[in-house]
Amino acid sequence: MIEYLNSYPLKEPLIFDSHAHYYDEKFDGVRDELLSALPKSGVAGIINCGCDIKSSKQSLQLAEKYGYLYAAVGYHPENLEGEIDLDEIERLAKHGKCVAIGEIGLDYYWRQDNKELQKQIFENQLILANKLGLPVIVHDRDAHSDTLELILKHKPKGVLHSFSGSVEMAKELIKIGMYIGIGGVITFKNARKLPDVVKMLPEDKFLLETDAPYLTPVPYRSKINNSAMIYLTAEKIAELRVTDTETVLKTSLNNTKALFKI
Repeated sequence: MIEYLNSYPLKEPLIFDSHAHYYDEKFDGVRDELLSALPKSGVAGIINCGCDIKSSKQSLQLAEKYGYLYAAVGYHPENLEGEIDLDEIERLAKHGKCVAIGEIGLDYYWRQDNKELQKQIFENQLILANKLGLPVIVHDRDAHSDTLELILKHKPKGVLHSFSGSVEMAKELIKIGMYIGIGGVITFKNARKLPDVVKMLPEDKFLLETDAPYLTPVPYRSKINNSAMIYLTAEKIAELRVTDTETVLKTSLNNTKALFKI
């Protein structure tokens, strides 16, 4: 993982990773070394997304330790076992380095037996985000229709993380001011709809992300992802949009700062 740092020719920090999970156990043993090194590899900022109370607190702790890190707090749809304490999420969201409610949303790929619970908790967190004036970071896997319905109902500010929907869905989201998150999947050969989405996105409506340690871009798919590898994602997006990599990185950097008020 560490060996891929300093591989990309950036003269200034232009990478802003809008979605990562650096508390993940895959980073145990190298976390501090990696997070200390990333700014020297062109990384200007990272948003660490919580998935439950424990990981939300871990994200805030990392944000307190590293100035260029920020946190999002919330319940991921795969983390709804046991007590759901949204009052605690609200308390954590008032921390000075919390910039969003996330990672929240729906996932019908792994779980279809609790759809109503997923929708209820997702909707409650959308309401909470609007109450606090915070954007949302939304997970949507095999749940496009229900995700879109709830977002159009509550019209939050925010981003659809690792977008996998259609061009038509992206346009509906953009109409209400949502952003589209693009990660390493755009470099995969089986990314079918995503290239068309990338080509049509307005300059001011896309963010770059890793989902680190997951979704590592080609040619490192078997390795653990880190924020420096966003350069590879930006290269592919630049190819699709017929522009240069630094322009893509600068645009995403500015968009991320604008959405999360950084």
